[in-house]
Amino acid sequence: MTDQTQPTAADAHKDRPGSGAELVGQLNTAAGGREKTRDLKPLIHLWPYIAASRIDALGAVLFLLLSSGATFALTGASRFLIDNGFGSRNATQLNFWFLIVAVVALVLALATALRYFYITKLGERVVANLRKDVFSHILSLDPGFFLKIRTGEVVSRLTTDLQIVDTLVSTSISVALRNGISFIGGLILLMFVSPKLTLFVLCIFPVVLVPLFTFGKRVGKLTRQTQDSFANAVGTAGETLDALETVQAFVREDYARGRFAEGVETAFKLSLKRMGARAFMTALVISLVFGGVAFVLWLGSRAVIAGDMSEGTLIQFVMLSVLVAGSVGSLSETWGDVQKAAGAMARIDELLGSKSTIVAPAHPQALPEPARGEIVFRDVDFAYPARPDQRVLKGFSLDVKAGETVALVGPSGAGKSTVFKLLLRYYEMSGGTISLDGVDITKADPKAVRERLSLVAQDAALFSASAADNIRFGRADASDEDIREAAQKAQALGFIEALPEKFGTALGERAKSLSGGQKQRLSIARALVRRAPVLLLDEATSALDAENERLVQDALNEAMSERTTLVIAHRLATVLKADRIVVIDEGRVVEQGSHDELVMKGGLYARLAELQFNS
Repeated sequence: MTDQTQPTAADAHKDRPGSGAELVGQLNTAAGGREKTRDLKPLIHLWPYIAASRIDALGAVLFLLLSSGATFALTGASRFLIDNGFGSRNATQLNFWFLIVAVVALVLALATALRYFYITKLGERVVANLRKDVFSHILSLDPGFFLKIRTGEVVSRLTTDLQIVDTLVSTSISVALRNGISFIGGLILLMFVSPKLTLFVLCIFPVVLVPLFTFGKRVGKLTRQTQDSFANAVGTAGETLDALETVQAFVREDYARGRFAEGVETAFKLSLKRMGARAFMTALVISLVFGGVAFVLWLGSRAVIAGDMSEGTLIQFVMLSVLVAGSVGSLSETWGDVQKAAGAMARIDELLGSKSTIVAPAHPQALPEPARGEIVFRDVDFAYPARPDQRVLKGFSLDVKAGETVALVGPSGAGKSTVFKLLLRYYEMSGGTISLDGVDITKADPKAVRERLSLVAQDAALFSASAADNIRFGRADASDEDIREAAQKAQALGFIEALPEKFGTALGERAKSLSGGQKQRLSIARALVRRAPVLLLDEATSALDAENERLVQDALNEAMSERTTLVIAHRLATVLKADRIVVIDEGRVVEQGSHDELVMKGGLYARLAELQFNS
């Protein structure tokens, strides 16, 4: 039974990876892109990861410098090929300079290939380590953190944002450094080759670049608008598919088609504007760039005719000019990637900077051995972080003896599932204490506490692995015999043996290939194989039909006889054999006793029993 004070099942479905709403969120992210930021400080946090791969980083820098130097050397070799090769009319000289050009080109090719290898390897290593650290940190956060952020957003930061950082480290940084070296080195060489023509080029630069940047911003704005419009259309489609049965039940297919078509048409019209602006910008780029090159060539040709410059010098000057102009254009694009990566890294830092409220004490108190399974709740107060003013438990007190089976019943929202969550150390209490085997659980290591608990939740959370792996999730060192025994006790052996590969059959995402009852029995088997001294059953038989419920209940009765058990049940028939039934209402224990004793009292339990059994 789920407390009404917690996030609803619908909310959980929206945030669950794989649901339609989650798909919408990821597609919106992919379509709409990530925002940029001018604050580059978050990128500093990449340095420890880069430093950890210093060999790859040094290799990338070394071959970056070598490839840039080879590019400049190629322009000089081309100059001497024309002046001293073709100009000498000597075949030996021509062959020599062709050989020099070939050697420089070979060095450039090898240096570029090795630069690509090392910078790509560096990027992949940095992002792999960062991704592992982020995921490891996420696993350490308490469930309260996920009440403040959608699971889909966390997944997006693990994927989209880290991919943006990967692009920065493995591509953009290399491109930025290469173009920076090309721009500075090219300008210096241009001044040596021809100071006069260099001044002309510097005067032409603003005429060429200003319109490019202006129209570039225009195209960028239209691109973002197109992406946003497409994202809205995708959102409409995902929302509709997520509720397809409802759409069909109300015969609203035409309405859904109309909404999606309207979104697609809007995106198409914006795309036409973007294509028109881009086409105009392309024409402008070609006209200005080639016009500028032609003007410089014209000036250079006059200098060659006048004898002030050699043909080879002119060719080198043109090559360097194109190199410098291209580096300026690439730097502007790379700067956008850097800003986007800074925004992505800021979101990743937000995850890494989040702290769990549930942490092990500096000197945790050890739980006694052997485990007994005694549980004591004393005056526990609690409110969920998202609703601090609405207390779910109010002075809740309960003593559970070792080996005792206690059933928790009561109306929805009474706080039954919250009792489990606090015992599992998902949240911090605002008052009172909970003890396990005489030790305050806040003074023990949370992992040590959880090691003594085994949970069967109302929603059987299974994985896409095999049936055996899902059961072994309860205890990593469980043998095949242990797994088979647990499956048999949970009445799961029959349907598992009927699967194509039996225990080795992959179950698919969230075990969708199984029925609700089969998933629940597999979840029970996982809890049984754990062999923990305390068993927590939260509506463990809710998804079973009458026959399977009887079979599983027999298995659970056997398992419960060996350990302390807390049972949450909505159907009172499933808890009649409990040692004690505890009735919770508005966060307090209002009644407790056996079924017959509580019925005789004529209180809340009697009313609940009358409603269920008489109906």
